[in-house]
Amino acid sequence: MTTPPRRPSPAARAVRRSRRPAPRSTTFLERNRTRLLWAGGILAFAALAFVGLVLPGLSPAYECRNIFDPSPAPSWTPPPTEAVASGATPAPAATAPAPGFVEPDMGRTHVTPGTVVKYTWCPPASGNHYFAAGQGPIRAQLYGPNDQALPEGWVHNLEHGAIVLLYKCPGPGCDDTGQSALQSLLGRWPGSPVCHLPPGGNVTPVIARFDDMPYSYAALVWDMVLPLESLDETALFAFYAAYGEQFNPEKQCGAPTASPGAKPTAAPATQSPMPTTAPTGESAAPTGS
Repeated sequence: MTTPPRRPSPAARAVRRSRRPAPRSTTFLERNRTRLLWAGGILAFAALAFVGLVLPGLSPAYECRNIFDPSPAPSWTPPPTEAVASGATPAPAATAPAPGFVEPDMGRTHVTPGTVVKYTWCPPASGNHYFAAGQGPIRAQLYGPNDQALPEGWVHNLEHGAIVLLYKCPGPGCDDTGQSALQSLLGRWPGSPVCHLPPGGNVTPVIARFDDMPYSYAALVWDMVLPLESLDETALFAFYAAYGEQFNPEKQCGAPTASPGAKPTAAPATQSPMPTTAPTGESAAPTGS
């Protein structure tokens, strides 16, 4: 007769269980190692993209300490061009000056491209600027609202005698109709008043977006500003004829070179002078011209 196998007693089974190694517990890091590696890689890529692509767009390309807002606004009537009626006393010579305001000179030092220039007045009609191919001076053309045309670039154009026409966004120059009007204006642009350089193919004119100003448009030559609320072609071209290539330090056609920081001497009598007291540490305040 076969004796059935003896079953371990409860005590024996309890001892065996106590001798088995306890199951090893895993940490959170061990359980999620793969997921964490993927997440870390994604975050690292996002950080690099932010630094390389987004951050440059958030960092200021230039700084404005004061907005150039002369008052009253230029008020100008073109001088008469028609002869007086036969037998009448000849009309006196036209003395009405072209509109515009003198902006205090801010120097003209060349700085490394990428430098954030702090302009005492904006829009700047002088100041530090870039000196590098394609970055300063910049190409003479119309720049759209999304094109990059930094003041550090076109201020160098001003130094060489260019005229710069700025438009503000939002504003009438920003939409499709405004851009078409600016493109049409560019096609009628006259040659430069002193050197008679044709528009395009050189440093002038530059038409670009600039938002740090209280008016819809502004025409600039070196040390001079013409604020405009509408695209007044007559006033714009009169301003260019009167002051273009007059005060810029770098001449293009052998004209005498003005000393750095030279101020325009033309002062239209129809403009009220501005205060000459400036904020502490800033350039002199604008004077009406």
